[in-house]
Amino acid sequence: MNSLRLAVADGVTIAKRNALKIRRAPDLLGGVVMLPTVFVLLFTYVFGSMIDLPGISYAEYLLPGIFVLTIVSSAQITGYTLTQDLQKGVFDRFRTLPMSPSAVLTGQTFSDVIMNVTSIVTMALVGLAVGWRVHGSPFEAALGFLMLLLFAYAFSWVTATVALALRTPEVFNNVATIMTFPLVFLSNAFVDSARLPGPLKPVAEWNPVSTLVQAARDLFGNTSPALPVPGAWPLRHAVPVSLMWSVLLLVVFVPLATRLYKRAVSR
Repeated sequence: MNSLRLAVADGVTIAKRNALKIRRAPDLLGGVVMLPTVFVLLFTYVFGSMIDLPGISYAEYLLPGIFVLTIVSSAQITGYTLTQDLQKGVFDRFRTLPMSPSAVLTGQTFSDVIMNVTSIVTMALVGLAVGWRVHGSPFEAALGFLMLLLFAYAFSWVTATVALALRTPEVFNNVATIMTFPLVFLSNAFVDSARLPGPLKPVAEWNPVSTLVQAARDLFGNTSPALPVPGAWPLRHAVPVSLMWSVLLLVVFVPLATRLYKRAVSR
C-alpha cells in the first residue's frame, strides 16, 4: 500500500513537471490547437458549402470529428517529449533518484490529459462560434467528453510505446504522422464512411476513430433521422465499442510501454 502511494505521488510530480514544460513551451500546445482550428474554419466555410447533409448542418456533423483529430494530434506530444528526454539523458537522472519506475510514464500520460482538456475546451469554443451545438442531454454530453478523454489517454500509451521503440524525435515525428493521418482521414470524421469507394469503406467503418466519432455524434446529438443508418456493426454500437477500444489499447500498450521503458533505462 505504501509503495502504491509513493508511485502515485511520484507520478503526480512528473505530471506537474511535464505540465510546466508545456506552459514554458506554448508552441507545443499551440500546434495541437491551431491545426484543428484551421480544419474547422477550412471545412466549415470552404468545403461545408459544397457538402449537403439532410437535417443537420455540416458544422455540427464536423465538430465531433475535429475533437477526435485534436486528441489524436495531442497524443503525439507524449511520444515527442519522451524521445526528447531519452536523447537528453533525463531518464538517466531519474534512474538515480528514489522514485517509482512507473512514475515517468504515468506522469507523462496524465499531464497529457490536462493538455487534452485545454484543447477540447478550445475546440468547443471554436465550434460554438461556427454554429456547433449540443442537442443531447447534459449527462450524454458529459459522457461524450469523458469518452474522448479516455480514448486520448489510451492513445497516448500507444504513442509512448512507439516513441520508446524508435527513441529519436525526428524518426518518431515521421512515423507518428504516417500512423495517425490515415487513422483520421480514412474514417467518418469529415465525410460519411459509406461514401468511400471499394476496400476503403470497410477499413473506415471498422476504424476505431470512426467508432469514436460516431459515439461522440450520438452523445452530442449531432445526428439526424434523415441521415442513413450506419451499416457496420461497430458504428451501430458506437458507444460500447469505443469504450472497448479504449480498454483494449490500455491493456495492450501499458505493459508494452512499461517494458520498453525499463529496457531503455537499463542500457
